Amino acid sequence: MKAPSVYLHALGMINALGGDLESIVPALAASNSRGMVTVHTGIGDAFVGSVLAPLDRAPSADLARYDCRNNRLLLAALAQIAPAVDAARERYGAHRIGVVLGTSTSGIEAAEAAFVYQAQAGDLPANFNYRQMEIGTAAPFAAAALGLHGPAFTISTACTSSAKAFASARRLLQLQLCDAVVVGGVDSLCELTVQGFASLESTSGVRTNPMSRNRCGINVGEGAAVFLMSRDEAAVRLAGVGESSDAHHISSPDPQGVGGEVALRDAIADAGIAPSSIAYVNLHATATRKNDEMEASLMSRVFPDGVATSGTKPLTGHQLGAAGATELGFAWLTLARDDVALPRHVWDGEADPALPALDLVESERFLPRAAGTQYVMSNSFAFGGSNVSLILAR
Repeated sequence: MKAPSVYLHALGMINALGGDLESIVPALAASNSRGMVTVHTGIGDAFVGSVLAPLDRAPSADLARYDCRNNRLLLAALAQIAPAVDAARERYGAHRIGVVLGTSTSGIEAAEAAFVYQAQAGDLPANFNYRQMEIGTAAPFAAAALGLHGPAFTISTACTSSAKAFASARRLLQLQLCDAVVVGGVDSLCELTVQGFASLESTSGVRTNPMSRNRCGINVGEGAAVFLMSRDEAAVRLAGVGESSDAHHISSPDPQGVGGEVALRDAIADAGIAPSSIAYVNLHATATRKNDEMEASLMSRVFPDGVATSGTKPLTGHQLGAAGATELGFAWLTLARDDVALPRHVWDGEADPALPALDLVESERFLPRAAGTQYVMSNSFAFGGSNVSLILAR
C-alpha cells in the first residue's frame, strides 16, 4: 500500500537576512543580508551570519532553565507558526502532534559564557543550567513552549541535522504515530564552531564564494527554520526524500560524491519522477574547496542536461544544523508564493575551470508557471559522509 503524502504548511524563519518572513523575503530577493558581519573571536576576526533581530526570553518560569540564545532563536521561529500549531492542537489534540528538530551545537554558547564567568568568579552563574547546552534539548523545549505532548526528539548529524528531521517527521506521519509534526532546525553562533572550522582551515574572512575559482571557505551562521507538517493536503508536498551515509572521512567528503549522488537519486526515485522534472536545486555549496568540487561533480551526473541552481549560504552563513531546514524553506517559498523568485547565487562570477559548469541563478528568475506538478530540490551534506536530499512539489 502506498504511504500517505505529507504536506508542509506554515513556515517560520529567522536568520541573518531578517527576523521573520516579512523581512527575509525582500532581503532574499535583493541578495541583501545585513547580518553578514565581521566579529572578533579568540583567534582573530571571522566573517559570520549573525541574527540582528531582537530575541525574547523564555516565556515562563518553567522554561527559564532552558533559556539561551539557541532556544530564543527557536522561539522566534516557532512564534511565526504558532497559529497553525494552535489550530492543529485544537483539531487533533496535543498528544497527536510531534516535534522533530535538528541542531549541531544547540546552546553551547551558553556554556562558553558560563565557563568564562566561572574562570573569573569561581562559580558557574546562578542562571546556568545544563539543559541550555544539551544537544537533545531543542525538541523537548519546543514541545513544552507549544504545549505539545507527542513524540519529541532532536537529531544531530552536523550539517544534515535539520534535513534529516524532515525524513523522520514524514515517517511519524506515515506510520500514523502523529497527525501533525513541528519540524525544522536551529543553531546559534558559538566559539566552538567558529574556532573549530578555523582550525580545519575551512573558514573565510570575507563573504563566502561558492563555486568560484577563488573560494576559500565557509562563513559560520546562525538561525532557525520550522514548518508544520501534516497529512492534510496543502499547496506544497514533501515529495521525495533520499538519505545515505558513505562514511568516507570524518570531515572530508567523498571527492566523487558517490554517497551524495545516492541521496539525490533516491530522492528522485522516491518522488517517482525523472531528474528532468526538477526545476530548481538549492545547493549545499559551502565554498570549501572539496565540498564544491564534490557537489558540482555529482550535479553534472544527476542532471546532465542542466538545472537552475544556487547556493544561499553567502546570505545566511552556514547555519550547520539549521542549514537544511532554512534552505528547504527558501525552496518552499518559490513554490508557495508566486512573488518569490529563485534565490540568486551570490559570488564573484569567476568560475573554476576544474569544476563542471552549473546553471547558476545570477539574475532574477522565477519558476516557470507551467501546467502540471512542479518540483524543487534541496541538498545537504555533512561530516562523516551523511547526505540528504529533499524534494518539494506543487
